[in-house]
Amino acid sequence: MAAVPLLLGHRGARAIKAVSENTLPSFDLALEHGCDGFEFDVRRTADGRGLICHDPKVGKLNVCDVTSSQLPHCPLLEDVLENYSHRGFLDIELKVRGLETAILAALREYSPQRGYVVSSFLPNVIMELKARSGTVSVGIICDSPTQLARWRELPVEYVIVEHGLVSSELIEEIHAAHLKVFAWTVNHPANMQKLASWGIDGIIADDTKLLVQTLRTAQPS
Repeated sequence: MAAVPLLLGHRGARAIKAVSENTLPSFDLALEHGCDGFEFDVRRTADGRGLICHDPKVGKLNVCDVTSSQLPHCPLLEDVLENYSHRGFLDIELKVRGLETAILAALREYSPQRGYVVSSFLPNVIMELKARSGTVSVGIICDSPTQLARWRELPVEYVIVEHGLVSSELIEEIHAAHLKVFAWTVNHPANMQKLASWGIDGIIADDTKLLVQTLRTAQPS
């Protein structure tokens, strides 16, 4: 088997329902389970802050219409980078436009020491980030064949692909372009093992315990 890929928790340790996803306790669990890092989602509040949440609404509130102080239970982008920039690989997914200034400033203040990628489904976000910084590491997220076909057109370092679209040929093609490829969201051991055997660079999973047990069973506890 090829070298073990980066093992990343999806929104933290999302399979643990007793702990809310996209929170510091969930991120802590992903690392405690043995993951190399985690993926998390960032949205923009009305006062221009990066708020950690997946959906456009929190309860009945539209994230884009409220200030960060109105959602105090949701961590801020700076909270995550301050706490984890030295502890794990960070896959920072920008859900919306308008966060480019905030993310670049946060990365300058809290430079990730164990690797990172700023990822998005939105090509315009990728282009804006690269226009502002030649050194920022970015990745396009793909969940359809049409979207996947565009990875060559974008100035990315990572291609982050829904696992059903991944093939060994795709991995070889992306590697031939000197880029890295991650797969999401992978929650079955057979798929984890298959992707690892193909040489994928990273696997994102809800079940962080299962991910580590499947691909790192030979490692000492």
